[in-house]
Amino acid sequence: MPRQTFIAKKNEVNTVWRHVDANGLVLGRLATEVATALMGKHRPEYTPGVTTGDSVIITNASKIVLTGRKADLKTRRRWSGYPGGLKVRTYREVMATKPERLVTEAIVRMLPKGAFGRSLAIRLRVFPGAEHTHASQSPIPLAEPSARHIRVVTAK
Repeated sequence: MPRQTFIAKKNEVNTVWRHVDANGLVLGRLATEVATALMGKHRPEYTPGVTTGDSVIITNASKIVLTGRKADLKTRRRWSGYPGGLKVRTYREVMATKPERLVTEAIVRMLPKGAFGRSLAIRLRVFPGAEHTHASQSPIPLAEPSARHIRVVTAK
C-alpha cells in the first residue's frame, strides 16, 4: 500500500489570529516564535509554499529588550541614493521613534524571500502600545518564547 504525501490546499487550512504581548521579551526570541507561527511550521499540516500559518498581532513593541550592548552597537543604515546621503542610526535611536519597525524587520527577515514571504509579512501587525485595532478578530494568545536563562542587561 503506497503512502501519499499530504499537501495542504489553501482553502482547506483554518487560520486564526494570534496575539503576543512583547513587554519584556527579547527581540530575537520573539521574532523566531512569530516567524514560525506566520509560516505555519507549528502545525502538522505545514506545506512549503502554502499559507498554512496564522496572522499575528504584536503589542507593546516599544517595551522589547535587546540583550548585551546591541542597543548601542547595532545600527540601521539608509541611503538616499545621493553622495553623502547615508544615514546611520543605532537601535536605541530607532526604538525612541519607531519601535515597531525594528520588530517588523526582525520578523520579516526570518521569512522566505520573494512573493510568498511578502504574502506572509502582510499578515503581521505590530503596535507600539498596548492597544490594537483587531479586537474583532478575537485573537488567541501565542505561547511566549522561553527565556532560556538569558541575563538581560538593560541600558541606563
